[in-house]
Amino acid sequence: MACTSCSTSDGGAPKGCKNNGTCGTDSCNKLTVFDWLANMSPSNGEAIFDCVEVRFKNGRKEFFRNSEKLTLSIGDIVATVASPGHDIGIVTLTGELVKIQMKKKGVNHESNEVPKIYRKASQKDIDIWSVARDREEPMKVRARELAIQHKLEMKISDIEFQGDGSKATFYYTANDRVDFRLLIKDFAKEFSTRVEMKQVGFRQEAARLGGIGSCGRELCCSTWLTDFRSVNTSAARYQQLSLNPQKLAGQCGKLKCCLNYELDTYMDALKDFPDYDTKLVTEKGDAICQKQDIFKGLMWFAYTNNFANWHVLKIDQVKEIIAENKQKNKVSSLEDFAIEVVLEPEKDFNNAMGQESLTRFDQPKRKKKPSRKRKPNAEAAIVATPNKPQQANNNNNNNKPAGGNNNNPNKQNNRSNNKPNHQNKNKNSDDTKKAEPRKPIIITKNENKK
Repeated sequence: MACTSCSTSDGGAPKGCKNNGTCGTDSCNKLTVFDWLANMSPSNGEAIFDCVEVRFKNGRKEFFRNSEKLTLSIGDIVATVASPGHDIGIVTLTGELVKIQMKKKGVNHESNEVPKIYRKASQKDIDIWSVARDREEPMKVRARELAIQHKLEMKISDIEFQGDGSKATFYYTANDRVDFRLLIKDFAKEFSTRVEMKQVGFRQEAARLGGIGSCGRELCCSTWLTDFRSVNTSAARYQQLSLNPQKLAGQCGKLKCCLNYELDTYMDALKDFPDYDTKLVTEKGDAICQKQDIFKGLMWFAYTNNFANWHVLKIDQVKEIIAENKQKNKVSSLEDFAIEVVLEPEKDFNNAMGQESLTRFDQPKRKKKPSRKRKPNAEAAIVATPNKPQQANNNNNNNKPAGGNNNNPNKQNNRSNNKPNHQNKNKNSDDTKKAEPRKPIIITKNENKK
């Protein structure tokens, strides 16, 4: 972490600046400067530079003079001069790099107007500071409600308490000038503290609050970008970006600062290109530029009478045609200079297992087909042709033993005598099948089962 005040206390909860361990995305790492001279001591007994850089809430940083010659290091909590009272901040940079930062931001380190550091903050100072920081969020909600009641076109984006809790600074954004004199009276009556209103721009608001950009990283203005240069839509035109305000605007509502990062590279590459409005004169007709590829050095031209057909030309070929046109000569056609575009064969990937499909888990499961099981004989009866029951009854009468006794010793003889009868039954049934047409088998429930 960037400051020692974020170290955990009893119970594992962070203390100090109350960022709750989110120093990477909140305020501790905003606009930090890496001290690459930290391990080097001054040579020849030179004194250490007597100014230090102190960070307050979010990205607000100021320079203070260490007139008391305190032994300070990065992460120390100090009490500094404020009007009125004193403020509490965290040391973020010491040594010779502070002189370079002061020169970069136009602060004269030899001036007597540089404020000084009182002392290292005591535990009582830190406790008062942390209590004041806890009041900021509920105050911001109430302050916005009061601003809406006064019907003021302004947005209160942040509140910062002074270290001793004697004054609160309200940061707001507005498109026009706002008369908030009555609002300040309500703030002083509601919160019982000194109130200071400070207007900031939309870019400064985004830098204070922070966030994640469309690139997936933290906002440049809240991490390392200190100066805000003007961004025009011409930067998007030079880079051949679509003029879509939703894609070109950042979280501040203005054009993204990153549009200026690669603009110089594009401007250098466009020096070798002819003007986009250049018109080529041929015997087939005039041709107008439709598209440019800055990295490959190609230009696409189309005839004014056939905009659907584009011809690819290199920059040297375009310059050659322009030179001929300046001599009032017409070239035969663009086809003589055009590059033949060879289409690469598409790679046909056979995804046999379906592992590359993004919707392979979205397919519904197949329903199992119901199994067709036969119904039990006790619940169904077979109704056959009318001739078959008579033959069955005759066969049953022939199969009954004489005397009706089940314990007949001649039972095996009777079973042996029944075999020819079964053969006769099959013969008779075959004859009936051939004689009469085949009827369907009807299955019905046995109503007389009970």
